[in-house]
This record gives sequence, C-alpha cells and structure tokens, in this order.
Amino acid sequence: MIHTPTIPAAAPRSVLVVEDSAVLRHLLSHSIRSDARLRLIDAVESAEEAIRLVPHLRPDVISMDVCLPGMDGLEATRRIMAQCPTPIVIVSDALDAQVSMNALRSGALAVIEKPRGLTSEAGRAAVSAITTQLYIMSQVPVIRRRLLDAGAHPPQAAPLVPWTVAPRILALAASTGGPRAFAQVLGALPADFPLPVVGGQHMGGPFMEGFAHWLDQQVPMPVALARHGEVLRRGHVYIAPGDRHLGVGTRGEAVLLDMPPVQGQRPSASVLFSSVARAYGRGALGVLMTGMGEDGAQGLGDMRRAGGYTMTEDRSTAVIHGMPGAAERAGATCISLPLPDIAPHIERLLSDSADPPEGVRPPGDRYHGT
Repeated sequence: MIHTPTIPAAAPRSVLVVEDSAVLRHLLSHSIRSDARLRLIDAVESAEEAIRLVPHLRPDVISMDVCLPGMDGLEATRRIMAQCPTPIVIVSDALDAQVSMNALRSGALAVIEKPRGLTSEAGRAAVSAITTQLYIMSQVPVIRRRLLDAGAHPPQAAPLVPWTVAPRILALAASTGGPRAFAQVLGALPADFPLPVVGGQHMGGPFMEGFAHWLDQQVPMPVALARHGEVLRRGHVYIAPGDRHLGVGTRGEAVLLDMPPVQGQRPSASVLFSSVARAYGRGALGVLMTGMGEDGAQGLGDMRRAGGYTMTEDRSTAVIHGMPGAAERAGATCISLPLPDIAPHIERLLSDSADPPEGVRPPGDRYHGT
C-alpha cells in the first residue's frame, strides 16, 4: 500500500482583542473562536492591559479599538509598534478620514468600521469581515524600523540605470502601508517639482477625499482628487478617487474610468501605469510601493517596455512586499530602492537626463547635485 504523506494544516493565527464594549468584545471573541483560521488568546478592555500582555502573548495580530478608557487605541498602537511590532487592525465606530489617517500613521495596517446592529444580518457580516481582515493582516511581517523616520536611513546614491530621456510625468501607486509611503516620497520632493504627479492608493471610496486632504497637508505640492478631463499640471499631485480607475489621456489629461475592478482593485495601479505608458512612452516615470497582491506589476511592465523608467520599493522598507515583489519577479522594474532613497533618486534622474523638462533648473542648482 502506498501511503500519501499528510500535509499538516496551517496553525491558526493568534488574536488579541482590545475592546471596551463588553457586547462587541464578546461578539468578536465568539466570531474568532468560530473561525478555524484564528485562535483567540485574550480579550481585554484597556490599552494599558494590551501593552502589558503583548510581549508575553506575542499575538499574530491585534484587533484594536480607538476609544478606550485611559490611553486610546492610537497611542497604544504607536507604543506596541515601537516596542513589540505586531500587525494591528484598528476597529473604530468613528470611522472618518482623520481617524483612518491617524491610525495608519500610528503603524496600523488596516482600519475597519465597527459593526452596527450587532444582531442583524449586516452586523454579523461586518464581524465576519473583521475576522477575515485579521487573518489577512496576521500574515504581514512587521518590523520596528518601518516606523523610523527617513532620517534614520540616510539616502544612498544608487547607481542610475541608463536613461537619457527627459521624464514628463511621475506615477506612483501603493496599497497596504501606502499613505505613509506616499507622504515620505512626495514629502521629500520640492513644491516646484517640474512634473505632474498621478497616484493610486487602494482605499475605500469614502476615505479618498480625506486621504487627499491629509496628504495635501503632509507634502509641499498641492494634492487633490483627480477630476475627469482636467489637464495635469506640473507640480500638482492628482489622486485616483476610491471607486474609479485613474488613467492619463494622450493630451495629458486625467481620465476616470468606470470599468470593473482589475485583480480585485479599483482604482488599479496597473490601469494607471499602462495608461501613462501609452500616453508618455519613454517619458514616463513610475514607482510601485508597498502593498499586498500583484496589482501594478503588469502596468509597470508596460511602462518599462515602452521605454519608461520604473522603480519599486525594496523589501527592507515595504510594509508588504507583495506588489513591488511581483513587479520585480516579472522584470518590470529598472531599480529597487528603500523608501527614503526613492525621492533622491527621482531628483537625480531629473538632473542627469540629457534633455531636462521645462522647469528643471540649470547646472549648479538642486537638481544638479549641489
């Protein structure tokens, strides 16, 4: 008799619940115990208790409420990520753009709304969505250095891949961990940046206006959601709305598309990059940053095949290396760099191009290595 070896099932991921509502704490605990993918290791009602337990329990993921007695969940997230980095999903009943951005800046990987009407079918579905999110995020490796600012990682002078065409547009895309990545890269570029910038971030539609407003406060260039048909201006950042794809037309205008999600995503990084490749060809500059899945790899490949210059975030700084890693495996990137090195590299590309775009300063200024 031939014996087929048994492949052991993956061990369930351990979860710590931090929730001050006894009803919701019980409901989340019951839902986690009923999910074969997860294992509840404790459920507490205060941030202080969570901070005390994390180093001992070492959970794979934490469900964190925001409004807690004493210390709030955002401060607890900051402390846990600094002392004992752990994937954290913020569960909040005051889910607006400001809460979402503050949660992501604190180091949380995802933000999800608390279920309403806990006994209703919609409430049960919302709790199920939370457990699924906990399972997904429990598999994300997090490390303390990802919370350090750019000053802790001095930019390196990475070798330039030969590229003598003047760039005409910069396109960026990201998913999980993206808001911080967008802020770091764009925050290191000047207010008079000589190219238009288009960006796609995987985030729910209701939060995109708040994300654009938050990013506008973080970076020197003006940031806004893209409007269909508007001409893209240099030194301005145009963000894809959360429920439509963003593309670029041949006249340099924003194009919003209602087509179905691509690889489960709308807006799609690949749709954005592919349209930039068609419209700008060798003058396209693309950057694919942190994110789960493979969105962006195909579009970045289109950009590179069209003669554009493509960059991916290195795994040493990416919260999740899924999207940039897929692009690297597909041969879609010219160079992979840690996040703090991306903006300096973009500026080197501008200064070293044979035919600098209008607005780039003459030799001796910042774009020429002073």
